[in-house]
Amino acid sequence: MSALNATHDPAAKSWVASGNASAGDFPLQNLPFAAFRRAGSSESFRGGVAIGDAVLDLGALHTLGVLQGSAAQALALCAQPTLNAFMAAGPEANAALRAALFAALKSDSRFEERLRPLLIPQSAAEYRVAAQVGDFTDFYASIHHATAVGRLFRPDNPLLPNYKWVPIAYHGRASSVRVSGQGFARPCGQLLPQGATQPQLAATRRLDYELEVGVFVGRGNRLGGRVPLAEAESHVFGLCLLNDWSARDVQAWEYQPLGPFLAKNFATTVSPWVVTLEALAPYRVPWVRPADEPPPLEYLDDAAQRQAGAIDIQLEVWLDTAGMRAAGLPAQRLSHSSFRDSWWTVAQMLAHHTVNGCNLEPGDLIGSGTQSGPLPSQAGSLLELTAGGRQPLTLAGGETRTFLEDGDRVMLRGWCARDGYVRIGFGEAAATVLPALPR
Repeated sequence: MSALNATHDPAAKSWVASGNASAGDFPLQNLPFAAFRRAGSSESFRGGVAIGDAVLDLGALHTLGVLQGSAAQALALCAQPTLNAFMAAGPEANAALRAALFAALKSDSRFEERLRPLLIPQSAAEYRVAAQVGDFTDFYASIHHATAVGRLFRPDNPLLPNYKWVPIAYHGRASSVRVSGQGFARPCGQLLPQGATQPQLAATRRLDYELEVGVFVGRGNRLGGRVPLAEAESHVFGLCLLNDWSARDVQAWEYQPLGPFLAKNFATTVSPWVVTLEALAPYRVPWVRPADEPPPLEYLDDAAQRQAGAIDIQLEVWLDTAGMRAAGLPAQRLSHSSFRDSWWTVAQMLAHHTVNGCNLEPGDLIGSGTQSGPLPSQAGSLLELTAGGRQPLTLAGGETRTFLEDGDRVMLRGWCARDGYVRIGFGEAAATVLPALPR
């Protein structure tokens, strides 16, 4: 696990003034990575680092040639259109570059005059998914979500017997992973209306979001070679926000016996910024299980996980409807939960993913599954918040929602805060629901 070092110093300030805002997402202690270019341009995408309200252009920084040694070697990998090669270089390369960027952006840096022209306002940038995602696996790691959803369909037995033992997951669709800001059409699929005896092909009427944490794989593993739990985090590059949109009526009809298909593969939204595990080191917390719950099997359990395997990431869902925008009303927060409540940790999910010899590749994406807390108000989906659509939510301006309507914009936000350390954030993963395409 990443240790605390000089880059976590809460007293450190940046010469980029907006990087010193107390409630900002991107202070000097964060320095998350993205793939970006100037909005509306034909420039090639390249790596960027967030500092305050700006992006430091890593392609231009590479050309400038001010960094040396291993940091310079890592920087060269960030001049490419995606960050796959940088992710593959492993945590040592990431740490070397992050330390060099920290020093270069710090208030006493000798590079301020040369680096200031390399800053681009985030408002003037456009992004792509940070990596070329080869594979996408979505887990089901929140026991609170699994129990709440199970209770809707199996009131007497909400959790299936394998849940507490197996990090459940399904293989998602990598080709429909899109970066924040892009809308998507309401999906169609087979669904069985209530009371009907045969299905119909129609646009989903029960479109939902899922509040998740995304994990980008860094260093891969060979086919047939498992990653031990103690080494799992050395194969993780960093974390982002992830929304695995779901068509609940399509899902209910199709998911047995093989699981989700068209209900899930039409869109997945990720935040552009990837926060490294090193930046998250101050926000590690113990991973705990209630005393009366079964302990994990040996390959999913060790002292390091129990001591600091969980990460306290605060997660929020916000909704902005077309009606609210027309009336000049602000977006409304629907829920607030924490990743620390996840039943499985990032390391456990990755170790389980490879225990059968599955080979992960740099840039592969892992979703945590919907992250819900123990309270009803901490639910990470509308399916839970509205009790399966039976209890509509009342929004500002008088609108109600059971599931999403066309024009709705859902925004996921996340941040970490702890006494004695600087708050860091993940930015936003947002997308707007567009009308279904004509058949």
